[in-house]
Amino acid sequence: MQPLPQMRVMDPRFDITEPEIARAIATFYAAVRRHEVLAPIFAEHVGDWPAHEARITAFWANAILHKGGYAGSPMRAHLQAGNVRPEHFAIWLALFDESLRRTLPPWSARAWSAMAHRIGQGLKAGVQNISASDGPPILR
Repeated sequence: MQPLPQMRVMDPRFDITEPEIARAIATFYAAVRRHEVLAPIFAEHVGDWPAHEARITAFWANAILHKGGYAGSPMRAHLQAGNVRPEHFAIWLALFDESLRRTLPPWSARAWSAMAHRIGQGLKAGVQNISASDGPPILR
């Protein structure tokens, strides 16, 4: 009987710790709760902020550090919300970038921002395609 191959633990995408991720997420959602456009949208869907922040921290810890512990579909969540519009993503990303700049070293903030912008583009495209349901999909 041959031994099972060893599972290789993937290296983090960039240098950051889980406590730094949690701090950036807490800073971001504090800004969201004060934002004139985003606060009402989130208020319709988030009743337990600590639980929401823990879930999003788990998402990013999985995406960046390959930690596991997140089982969900960000695309499905944004589509099912019903009140998320394509124009909200620019606002979301600007607040997110500011939170990253305030809480992280510059290199980590830039690396995470680039990743968030890629994910945001995909989510925006999904929301945009649902919003434009009387024509062909928008691929930009």
